[in-house]
Amino acid sequence: MKIIDILKNPNPTISFEVFPPKTDALFDSVEKACEEIADLKPSYMSVTYGAGGGTSAHTVNISKNLQEKKGVVSLAHLSCISSTEELVHSQLEKLREAKIENILALRGDIPEGFDASHLDYHHASDLAKEIKDFGGFCVGGACYPEGHPDSANSNEDIDNLKKKIDSGCEFLTTQMFFDNNIHYKFLYKAREKGIFCPIIPGIMPITNGKQVERAIKLSGTIMPARFLSIVDRFGNDKEAMTQAGIAYATDQIIDLFANGITHVHVYSMNKPEVAKKILENLSAIVK
Repeated sequence: MKIIDILKNPNPTISFEVFPPKTDALFDSVEKACEEIADLKPSYMSVTYGAGGGTSAHTVNISKNLQEKKGVVSLAHLSCISSTEELVHSQLEKLREAKIENILALRGDIPEGFDASHLDYHHASDLAKEIKDFGGFCVGGACYPEGHPDSANSNEDIDNLKKKIDSGCEFLTTQMFFDNNIHYKFLYKAREKGIFCPIIPGIMPITNGKQVERAIKLSGTIMPARFLSIVDRFGNDKEAMTQAGIAYATDQIIDLFANGITHVHVYSMNKPEVAKKILENLSAIVK
């Protein structure tokens, strides 16, 4: 099933992101965690793709397993910044063979000091077009509600986002944010620029104080004072921070649903217990 069709559901849904192991030795434990999250019956699950395709085989295998064994629609990530056309086509063939119908087209992070001038792909829009030309896939893209770190300003960023849509992206998933007003303002700007595809907010439950620094580094997100107070108060108490982080994420999701957002994507960090608790908190809302 293609995700663009899932997104036509008028009722609130939750999907989850998981990531494959970096080494073969960790595969079984990661697969088990992914299966436990799949048992919660999310609307779909996305599976990330390591830098330079380092986890490409595991991305395909986990995506395939989620669909075949658990009956959960998979969205496989695919990044292109350090990939050749040959490598991308090889991955697309493997995904087609595995009956994966959905791909999140990403540029990927540029390694420090890396010369990207002679690569086959420079932007996610290049990859989106390649996938659409290849045929048979529903293509999604990523977006930054607070602006892509490489863009000069928000107008330039949204203009580049429009290129992704024009190149074949059928829906967008946002980077994490911790203030819903940021998302609402971003939606307004995107619609103003003619971007009318589904834009799915990405929510990250922070269950460890150390995650805050990493979240800022990854997304450049603004941490609201209310959230920082929670981290200051509970960040050194593992159980308390887990409970507070889940509560904060749940509150964000409820507010999004209450303001007309239908679908939310949760960055699970491969933690079934966190995913389960969030869905329990939403049991009368997400049915």
